[in-house]
Amino acid sequence: MRHKLTEQMDIFHTMGRNEIAKELKGISDVLDANTEVLDPVYKDLTRESRTDTGRTGMTAEQVLRSAILKQYRNLTYEELEFHLEDSKSFRSFARLNMGQYPVSSVLQDNIKCISEGTWETINRTLIRSADKDKKEKGRKVRIDATAVETNIHTPSDSTLLCDGVRIITRWLENGQGLNPMPTYEYSDHNRVMKKRFKKILNTKKEETRKAAYKEMIHYAGLVCKYAEDSIVPLALLKGVTDTDTIRAVALRNRIEKASGLLKCVIAQTERRVFKGEKVPANEKVVSFFETHTDIIEKGNRETEFGHKVFFTTGSSNLVLDCVIEKGNPADSTKYMDMLNRQKEIFGQVPLKTVADGGFASKENLLKGKEAGVRDVAFSKKRGLKVLEMVKSTWVYRQLHNFRAGIEANISHLKRSFGLRRCNWTGWEGFKQYVWSSVVSYNLLALARLNLKAA
Repeated sequence: MRHKLTEQMDIFHTMGRNEIAKELKGISDVLDANTEVLDPVYKDLTRESRTDTGRTGMTAEQVLRSAILKQYRNLTYEELEFHLEDSKSFRSFARLNMGQYPVSSVLQDNIKCISEGTWETINRTLIRSADKDKKEKGRKVRIDATAVETNIHTPSDSTLLCDGVRIITRWLENGQGLNPMPTYEYSDHNRVMKKRFKKILNTKKEETRKAAYKEMIHYAGLVCKYAEDSIVPLALLKGVTDTDTIRAVALRNRIEKASGLLKCVIAQTERRVFKGEKVPANEKVVSFFETHTDIIEKGNRETEFGHKVFFTTGSSNLVLDCVIEKGNPADSTKYMDMLNRQKEIFGQVPLKTVADGGFASKENLLKGKEAGVRDVAFSKKRGLKVLEMVKSTWVYRQLHNFRAGIEANISHLKRSFGLRRCNWTGWEGFKQYVWSSVVSYNLLALARLNLKAA
């Protein structure tokens, strides 16, 4: 049985007097002023469960507040569990009742239920509330993009070959623990793969490196054959218990998927190492787990592995909008999309916009002006004249300086809210993680604005 709100505030729900406790009190006040944000959270939590039977569990309010605590302090679930038991201020903020001590697995299961769409709805509610309170009118905005990494190690052909052999072998070994035991044969080649990997890593001779790669591909091919031989026995297995049957189906699916990825890694290694081809980014495998990961190339800068995220922020330093993209789209193709989304949020386009040089183009300038933006500035002119973009050089200089603030906003998100690297799994998890960080950041920003005004 679930509820949206905590039924009754505990008399022991008090905050400390330190700076963090004051910020938590400010965030709590913002949430209390916008209780409608609990409706979509409640729907997410009750989507696949009945609400009229069973244990009470955590309320929608407790789940949302716990999720915000996690991102606000950049905690793991284990650390969140500890602080919710140990800290008076954290328990008070999360509105936990006496004797209610959620463990990390419960916190994770509940927080992961909050969808990307719900987080975005919460953010828009907060932005519209800030608009109503005249903290952010959305009349002057800045746009920029950054890459958020997925939780993978830097991929290379040799590490990917080792990863594929290791995980398929492990799953084949797990299959031998089923009852009845499926009939397939396999050998463990992890040791020889590690030796060849170290040889590639340490050798300076091209011939030695190619020979090691050839052996790695040979053993990876053998493992792919073992995987193929195991699929039918696992598919036909009728376990002694339902658990064994379910495990067999899950193992078959995992092995089949990993085998397909390992074949792709073998192909891309052969193309790159032996044929001297340059494999396009959209044809590369970079991970056996976070398969949604994109390769983000930034000219002469270091290549990143994750997803490109576009941000719009305002004069109040609130993140007004966020768009998470698949692939590596050019910044210039997203300018009008970000502008149109501002119209959805505020009901009108901004009077002034400034964006990074990657967004600059004659087409974006003309379309921005046609949409009703008075001053359309880009940090790099890219052949555009200042007076084509804005009404004076003074305005351009002001907007150019204003744009630098979004770099600080993004830096703060990455340093303090864990947005440097997403450690939630899957594409949906990635989007949930980014939006939960943005919402937590905005709540803190609103709390600080309120504290400053008090």
